[in-house]
Amino acid sequence: MLELKYCFNCGNKLELKFLENEGMIPYCNNCKEYIFPIFSSAVSMIIINENTNETLLIKQYNTDFYRLVAGYINKGESAEEALKRELMEEVGLEAIKIKPLLSSYFEKSNTLIHNYLVFVNKKELITNYEVDSYSWFKIDDVLNHLVEGKLVTKFMKNYIDNHYNK
Repeated sequence: MLELKYCFNCGNKLELKFLENEGMIPYCNNCKEYIFPIFSSAVSMIIINENTNETLLIKQYNTDFYRLVAGYINKGESAEEALKRELMEEVGLEAIKIKPLLSSYFEKSNTLIHNYLVFVNKKELITNYEVDSYSWFKIDDVLNHLVEGKLVTKFMKNYIDNHYNK
């Protein structure tokens, strides 16, 4: 977990101070405020074709591994609004039904990622510049195409273990 060292408002060095019901929290003696961590928020989605029970994975940014369609939540936007926007922007699909799944903090980009299950009707995709390629996979076979240790694999295993065929 990232530890805050300096106040976002004034730059003063923070000290840990006890806050009832919270524990030891960074505190700014100059601003006289507890300073809670700031991080980005994003959505990722396990996209399921309702007709064929397949899931969509994409490759992006010249990488050689599959990932989920995902994107940052803009200021003033709900996670669900960001999900629908990213789904349309990246692959040209509309959600029929969405369901929240697991969330996970991704330290590399200081981002809390909210993972969703998204049902769509499979059709020809209209991808944008962010998507190098895409493939539909049978859910029973999808883990064979993912890299162990990646967040996509964690999210997909959670879906299969806790929600698929339940």
